[in-house]
Amino acid sequence: MPVPDVSIILPCAGFATRFGAPYSKELHCLAPGVTVLDRSLETAVELAKGGLNVRLVVVFAPHKLDTVGYLARYADIFHLVFVYQDHALEPDLDGAIRSALPMTRGPVALVLPDIVVSGAGSSGSLLAALRQTEVTGWSVVAAEERDPDTLRQMGALAVVEGDGTATVRAAADKPSDPSGFNAFWGMVAVAEEEAHRLPDVASKGADSPLAGASAVLVERIVNYNTTMA
Repeated sequence: MPVPDVSIILPCAGFATRFGAPYSKELHCLAPGVTVLDRSLETAVELAKGGLNVRLVVVFAPHKLDTVGYLARYADIFHLVFVYQDHALEPDLDGAIRSALPMTRGPVALVLPDIVVSGAGSSGSLLAALRQTEVTGWSVVAAEERDPDTLRQMGALAVVEGDGTATVRAAADKPSDPSGFNAFWGMVAVAEEEAHRLPDVASKGADSPLAGASAVLVERIVNYNTTMA
């Protein structure tokens, strides 16, 4: 098996209690033959079709075998690796990331199965973020946002722009006080030597490693955490 050029962590072990459907939220149909999961993986598919060897590390749980089966359609695009989430490493997103990290090689991207980037700047955004990690170590694909309720539910960022670049000044996961934040991330990319800190992106009480990260801005990021999205 060739060594991957990039690894992508896809956390799929959650229960999606807010989604309120009898099926996994990432399998929600958006168009004939197209699910939320397909849309969330579009930028990762771009990497593979561009010639990169992409390892997709899927973190799942016993109740997510429908998602495991659905991902079979990507077997000729990605090197698929499936890992049960180790709940001894925390049951939430940070635990999912810790469960996946031992299977990653090369720079790592965190792609959430219910987050879709779209509109201007979305095509090639993950590749651009991964390239930025060669310079800054960390990069995010982000969208501008001012609504405080949205920022309270997401990985909030304070992004500053200048000289054609965008940089994360501060970051917090689901902040109770979103004042001072003007964007949120949809994907995170990190250099291999910094990947051990990736769980801190979602860890409660941890200092976010995203301060100082470069930001690749896209027009829109949709969080499909409810059927109303």
